[in-house]
Amino acid sequence: MAILETARTILRPFTEADAEDVYAYAQDPRVGPIAGWKPHESVEESREIIRTVFAAPHVFAVVNRETGRVIGSAGFVRHGKAQDGEKSLATGYALSPAYWGRGIMPEVVAELLRHGFVDIGLSEIWCTHYEENHRSRRVIEKNGFSYAFTEKISDEFFSDRPTCFYFMTREMWEERNA
Repeated sequence: MAILETARTILRPFTEADAEDVYAYAQDPRVGPIAGWKPHESVEESREIIRTVFAAPHVFAVVNRETGRVIGSAGFVRHGKAQDGEKSLATGYALSPAYWGRGIMPEVVAELLRHGFVDIGLSEIWCTHYEENHRSRRVIEKNGFSYAFTEKISDEFFSDRPTCFYFMTREMWEERNA
């Protein structure tokens, strides 16, 4: 898997040695529920997430360049809204609250878009946020995604939770980055 870089982060594959760093942010109740997953209850649970969820292709540890510590996760997953399952993925991300409001995740998502369209050859990238997750909405807006629709989705925390869907095509990305 590729290693990607931004001005302030390195995006690399997760290793089991990252479990303590993952737990440090994933146990915070401000992080998981707003993204649809429960806070981690132990370092071992974080290690298991690294072995399973974070082992998927195109999922990266977000590493702070200054400290070398994992401060979040970001990457691509398959999704049900794709027109072409081979050329369409969804991006998702989580970040330690200690780094919120610094513009780090828009920087990371911009690099994911470049990677998806240039390196992977995707034709479209989707992104979602729960209606109440204003921070995620701002990341999506800053990166130029187009709103598609809102649909009620049930998850571990809510029934019929309004979820906003956005997309970007390769042509939209190329025009934005010309």
